[in-house]
Amino acid sequence: MKRLFILTSLTALLTLSSTLLAQEAHKIWEPPYTHGIAAAVEDSIITYEELRRELLPLVPRVREGTGSNAEFDKQMTELYFEVLQSLVDRILIMKDFQTKEFNLPPSVIENEFDKVLFEDFDNDRAKFHDFLKSQGKNVREFRRELYEQIIVSIMRSQKQRTAAQISPERIENFYNENKLHFYEDEAVKLRIITMRPIAGESSDLMRQNIEKVIAEIDSGTPFEEVAKEYSQDSRRDRGGDWGWIQRGDLKEELAEHAFSLGVGEHSDPIKIDSQTMIVFVEDYREEGIQDLVEVRENIEEILSSQLGRQTQEQWLERLRKKAYIRYF
Repeated sequence: MKRLFILTSLTALLTLSSTLLAQEAHKIWEPPYTHGIAAAVEDSIITYEELRRELLPLVPRVREGTGSNAEFDKQMTELYFEVLQSLVDRILIMKDFQTKEFNLPPSVIENEFDKVLFEDFDNDRAKFHDFLKSQGKNVREFRRELYEQIIVSIMRSQKQRTAAQISPERIENFYNENKLHFYEDEAVKLRIITMRPIAGESSDLMRQNIEKVIAEIDSGTPFEEVAKEYSQDSRRDRGGDWGWIQRGDLKEELAEHAFSLGVGEHSDPIKIDSQTMIVFVEDYREEGIQDLVEVRENIEEILSSQLGRQTQEQWLERLRKKAYIRYF
């Protein structure tokens, strides 16, 4: 479900603390599981049932991606600690939010609740209540979790926004150290007109239509306009625009023509199976390393994301050090 905020994922989780790594995972994802307390955070507790509830939706994905029981147990053990750490961090973030006396308008929660109901349950309250029953929750508990998830998201994003601007020197250093990541294969920017015989249409009529299209292009009518009028594929409304295409992404017959044309040239009709295609090269790019100016924004996003994660982790480490936390 897209908007139901599962507290953790397989691809976006914080680094585990050394304290957690020393613990032993309980196989609470397998029945019968242990009842009791998984962790204490200040005056709050995390039960094994809460932890199990967060883990269960992830079990099928892990099972599909592992080839043996040993590998499955290893990944589930890692996930156990990651989810537990995430639950601990949620409590710490909530307490930090309360300490700063921030306020979250009720309308924010109501709007998010309505979105979940509409997008995940087709605005069907019966379906929503069936889901809650399967999770062992009631509406009040669901709203409380939604409230906490919104606050955690807000607090994390605030910490990310405090990250300093990335300096030009840092961007240039990243580029120089990772140039191979910015290598691009030879590519052409293509527009293609695709024509297919209409049911009952003779081959002569098809040939005449193709000749008419070629004549319009040769007379100076922009290829894009001709494609919008005559092309018979899903890219017609975009003027036959296929964007940048590398040689290996095209059928051999098309690649042979596309990479032999100059910029601004079109091919003769190319017959492939039951369709005929006319290829136009709008631009050409040689293989090689992209210039820094072309990838600057991309690098800035990468570095900003890295810095944002570091800032968040440093903030969470401070919260963890100040708090009483015990893992069972």
